[in-house]
Amino acid sequence: MTQPVVQLDGQTLTLAALMQVARGGARCAVPEAARARMRESRAVVDVLVTGERPHYGITSGEKVARTRLQVEHMEPGGKVAYGITTGFGELARVKIAPEDVETLQRNLLLSHACGQGDPIPTDAVRAMLALRANALATGFSGVREEVVDLLVALLNERVHPVVYTQGSLGASGDLVPLAHAALVLIGEGEAEVDGQVLPAREALGRRGLKPVTLKAKEGLALINGTQFMSAHLALAVADGWNLVRHAELAAAMSLEALMGSERPMDPRIHAARPHRGQRETAAAVHALVSESGIMESHANCDRVQDAYTLRCIPQVLGAVRDVLYHAENVLQVEFNSATDNPLIFPGGDVLSGGNFHGEPLALLAAYLGPALAEVANFSERRVARLVDPHLSEGLPAFLTPRSGLNSGYMIPQYVAAGLVMENRILAHPAAVDSIPTSANQEDHVSNGAVGAVMVTRILRNAERAVALELLIAAQALDFRAPLVAGRGTRLAHAALRARIPALREDRYLKPEMDAATALLREGVLVEAVESTVSAPEVQADLDTV
Repeated sequence: MTQPVVQLDGQTLTLAALMQVARGGARCAVPEAARARMRESRAVVDVLVTGERPHYGITSGEKVARTRLQVEHMEPGGKVAYGITTGFGELARVKIAPEDVETLQRNLLLSHACGQGDPIPTDAVRAMLALRANALATGFSGVREEVVDLLVALLNERVHPVVYTQGSLGASGDLVPLAHAALVLIGEGEAEVDGQVLPAREALGRRGLKPVTLKAKEGLALINGTQFMSAHLALAVADGWNLVRHAELAAAMSLEALMGSERPMDPRIHAARPHRGQRETAAAVHALVSESGIMESHANCDRVQDAYTLRCIPQVLGAVRDVLYHAENVLQVEFNSATDNPLIFPGGDVLSGGNFHGEPLALLAAYLGPALAEVANFSERRVARLVDPHLSEGLPAFLTPRSGLNSGYMIPQYVAAGLVMENRILAHPAAVDSIPTSANQEDHVSNGAVGAVMVTRILRNAERAVALELLIAAQALDFRAPLVAGRGTRLAHAALRARIPALREDRYLKPEMDAATALLREGVLVEAVESTVSAPEVQADLDTV
């Protein structure tokens, strides 16, 4: 089946569509309506630089009134607009002659491409490129169509600029990483093609592409944006949804293995406190453990209440769901926003502002990171119960038939604890830190890029922690045989056992721990469950009250 082309129109890009581009290899296109907006704003820039009305592609409906250009006279016959006819940052007071404008834009990219650390993954690069093209397509940036077309060509031809993790303050945009991405457009820097990292000009040539010469405003428009932060947070949210679904599955398996009760999933409880995420998690777990022979075996036991990590699954994981919903809403706005400076409006107004500032994303990272860290915290506490014979309701110590001779799953719980402790450090909100830059012109920075990278690290740790719970809960369920697990949990157990055998005596565990993490990241277990426990069943549970 042919994959749909994702339209980068500056107005309607969604997280799902961005993931199709970033990870699914979907092709992109810029529709005519967006092109018309770009032509109109570009005409304003040309008037500022040359003083002449441009003659290319401007229809009668795309008027540029020179009398409405809101720029100050710097000297007789010359107009000044930040980044168009001036230098940048503290150098905004320096006027640039028209004959030097192209050199200015080239120098901007070369001087700002100072990234450090490791290259970011290909999916993050693709997300950055798509987001930057989409932001330019809003029509407020004053760039020519051919610049955006080359960005789109990089995506469609799979020419991926080498972009580095460190260097952005998330303040005047993600200047450093976006400069590395934009360098390739002018034939500088490096790009990956067919698994090889090549000089940019050679990489472009492999695909029959040619560099562009940037005109006034275009270099600034390419790097003055929030797309490094947005890309990382978008990927984290997409993976966060996968994480929380697997966390619900792991929690359901542990709930059964620890002889917990399904009564706390009763929809009446959650209708009395109707947070969306809480209701959804309760419904999902209820569906997963339905028809559980394990739970039926102790339905009439005298235990009044389970520990919080069992009883409060909907309240904790549901709250994470709500954070992810909120994050999607914030990102949806950011995806379809103009985030450079100055912005150019219909009629010729050129307004300098601060849409490049990353605070909305920095604060989102400060919120999303701890939420994902909580998933790992919550999971590790159930793992600790599963391996502890004092808390595991009759399971053998460390889930091994011959403890003492064998250590079983003793040390994987240590690993989970280590992941949790690392996340506690990473979850410190980067947004509360700021260092002034550019001779104190940029006297407050969001630190959102650091926060977004920290969220990615938290997420990866949380994935490993939840994967360990899946692995250990499966082992615990083995000891509950011949009692049968619930409809969903037994399917997940079978899918995991198809790749990882039960632990009967000590063996080298790292490959199996890595395999469990791979199962989670690939979505294998959730897909196995959803083939039988359908969304309508979960929705029916939500609609009960």
